[in-house]
This record gives sequence, structure tokens and C-alpha cells, in this order.
Amino acid sequence: MTHARRLERLWWGTGPGARAARAALVPASILYRIGSAVHAGLYRSGLRRAHRLALPAISVGNLTVGGTGKTPVAAWIASLLVRQDAHPAIVMRGYGEDEPLVHERLNPAVPVVVSPDRVRGAERASTLGADIIVLDDAFQHRRAARNADLVLLSADRWTSAPRLLPAGPWREPLSALRRASMVLVTRKAASPATASAVADTIQHRFPEIPVGVVALTLQELRAATGESTMPLEALAGARALAIVAIGDPSAFLRQLAATDATVRAAVFPDHHAYTHAEVARLASMMAAGEIAVCTLKDAVKLAPHWPREAPPLWYVSQSVMVEEGRDALDALLARVLASRPVQR
Repeated sequence: MTHARRLERLWWGTGPGARAARAALVPASILYRIGSAVHAGLYRSGLRRAHRLALPAISVGNLTVGGTGKTPVAAWIASLLVRQDAHPAIVMRGYGEDEPLVHERLNPAVPVVVSPDRVRGAERASTLGADIIVLDDAFQHRRAARNADLVLLSADRWTSAPRLLPAGPWREPLSALRRASMVLVTRKAASPATASAVADTIQHRFPEIPVGVVALTLQELRAATGESTMPLEALAGARALAIVAIGDPSAFLRQLAATDATVRAAVFPDHHAYTHAEVARLASMMAAGEIAVCTLKDAVKLAPHWPREAPPLWYVSQSVMVEEGRDALDALLARVLASRPVQR
């Protein structure tokens, strides 16, 4: 069993083994909660201070370890800013090689700065001509002051009883949303009604915070190398090998299954760095007529190793659509845009 599968069973399994394993990790989760509370308390008390960035910034983050659609939403926010005649840059820590490459693919004209120190990253972005920053995955990075915090919650992985690391995937308790400027509930395979119910729950608990719903929907298939495209409907009735190394593989697999494809999956840990031998093995696994499908996050790593003689590798493009809360989101972006330095 792969590491990804083990985590999946530990965090989301309903059997006695998974429940026993989570119970055994409760003391470690308690210590993690204490450490998180101490960290937050240092900033609330002023013993630690956030550093002002070189440019206005909006953070796109979450409370869990992956799976909320943070990277596509951050890229989408950057594209919205471009349409407002802004010059954004993406500043991110860059846990894996995939996320910077995804941003570069989605917004080729937007600079991507990878730096564990977001303060220095913002300075670098300023020298590249940016006038506003999108901080990708910075909600827990309190050192960098920002103008707004967008926090994503997944409707596909929603639970009313979050479990902190390591017994569950949550980095912070739900109460951390009090720091948010706006919460966006994202949905992939979850229904609009499910996502709306999660949004209502958050709005009831945090009435002072705007809440919206965003759908991440599958669009056309695109070749991992080259410019070829294929309609999503081509998967209907087809057999597909899904190669997945993302935070919530189950939601992506359910999206693929909803196309009426017969899907078998090769699941790897989030941010997995595929080796040449692994990719060759994956290509050799394909049956006659089977379609190899992945996410863009996987495609940028798989494509350089994909054998030329193998059937084409396709990734499924995603669109971001606001279903609830568009006015609040537009108002938030307008406030951050208004903070840009005056051009002389």
C-alpha cells in the first residue's frame, strides 16, 4: 500500500483499524494544537510581529494539508487581478516542483517567486515589476503581513469535527477562521447543495466573515506535450488510467467517474516527484485503448519522462466558477487593488 493510500485510510477510514490508529495519535494532535495556540498567541500579544510587505498582498490559503484547490484558485485570483490592469506576482514557498510550474502554465505573464521567506519574496516581486502580490499557501505564515486572507475549505472533505495533525489533515482548528477576510468553500465532486450547506454552517458560526462557494469543474482534455485538445465527453464509455499525486485524489477520481469513464487509479503522495522509471512503468501499465489522464499538477512532472512510443498523456483542465459570494469577493479584491502604490 502506498503512503498516500495509508494516509487516506488513517484520516478518512471508517473501519476499526483506522479509528484505533487515530485514537492512538490523539496525544500527538493535542501537542500540535498546543503548539499552534502558542504560535498564534505570540502574534496576538505582539511578542512576534508581522512584517509589512513591499507591496499590497492577498493570501490564498487553507486550514488543511492540501485538497482544497488552493493552487488553481490562487492562479485564478491572479488572472482576475490582471483583468483589472494590475501587475500581480505569485509568491510561494514552493513545497514541490509542481506548483510553480502550474502557475507558470496557467498565467505565463505573471512572475512566480519561490521563497520560504515571503517578506523577501515580496521584495523580489517588486523588482520584477509587480504592483500586487498573491501569496499562495500563506495563511499559517504569520510573519508576512497581508491586506486580505482568502481561506479555502473543501466541501468534498468537510467534517464538523476536524482532527488536527497527525490524527487528521487539519493544520489549524476551525476557530482560526476568525483571522480570515473571506472564506471560500470549494467543491469538486461535491454537489452544490452540499457546498452551500457547508457555507451556511461557516456563516452561522462566523457571521462577521463573508462566505462564498466556488466550483472547480473539469473542462477539456489537453495534451501534456503539444497543443492537442480533446473534449471531456471523449471519456464517456472509455477506460482511463488516472495518475494522481494531489491533496485529495478521491475528489478528482469521482469527477472522472462522473464522465462515465471506467477509471483505475495510480495514486501517489501529494507533490510526489515522479522518477523516470516510475513513469515508464506507468506507461507500460496501460491496456490497449486506455487513456492516460492526470491533473495539470501531475502533467508538469510526468510529461518530461513520458515515453514517446506510449499513448498520449492528457491532463484535464479546470475552470473556477463562483456560485455564491461574488459581490463580496469583488469588493475584497477592490480593497486590495486600491492599496497599490500610486504610479508616477
